[in-house]
Amino acid sequence: MPYLRFKGFDEAFLKRVSPVIVEEFSRVAAVPREIVKIELLSVTRITATPRSLEIFMFPRTQEKHDRIAANLHDLLSNFGYGEVHIFFVLLTPSLYYKEGVPLKEVSWLT
Repeated sequence: MPYLRFKGFDEAFLKRVSPVIVEEFSRVAAVPREIVKIELLSVTRITATPRSLEIFMFPRTQEKHDRIAANLHDLLSNFGYGEVHIFFVLLTPSLYYKEGVPLKEVSWLT
């Protein structure tokens, strides 16, 4: 946790750049690299949809979310993917369960 879920990207590309993405995300979000997960979602496009990056994580300050999105946008733009839609899906610790038990406190939320 957190999860970075990519849609519309090439698997080989993501495998190649994932260490850089994890490093940058963990630095800006102030979370350990080991907990950052990257997934490539397979979707069937019915209408024209853009590439996207969904970030599932616990809420931070607006400034931190802005910084994360800007840094990932810059990074992806440098790799030739400047038209990616980035958005957050914010999770509530009390509604996130590990081994059937909700998380009560998350120390890295600031």
